[in-house]
Amino acid sequence: MLDEGEPTTLRRKRRSWTLEEKRRIVDESLEDGASLAEVARRHDLNANQLFTWRRQFGIEPAEPKHSASILPVTIMPETVAEASAPGLIGQMEIVLAEGDRILVWSDVETAALTRVLKALSRR
Repeated sequence: MLDEGEPTTLRRKRRSWTLEEKRRIVDESLEDGASLAEVARRHDLNANQLFTWRRQFGIEPAEPKHSASILPVTIMPETVAEASAPGLIGQMEIVLAEGDRILVWSDVETAALTRVLKALSRR
């Protein structure tokens, strides 16, 4: 039994990983579509530890596969928009690099638009 006057401390035992385990986890983090954070969580690791292991195995951080281009944007005053295209207030047109056009109104849900843009970027 514990005496109430005795301080108790819970210490987490430090886990050690074999070189084979580290290599397997690092390889898993390099698979197509793998999320480094998810792989680390699945193995009860801190993501920073996994980054350290990757560096130790000589794996440099990957550059983003696709970088978005900066496209020109034109903002028209409401009076010009009203005169040139009735009913277009609160509407935005997104023209993708491949020429696809997406028309979005002011009431679009951000999450839905994000899903559509991500799906189109994977094509």
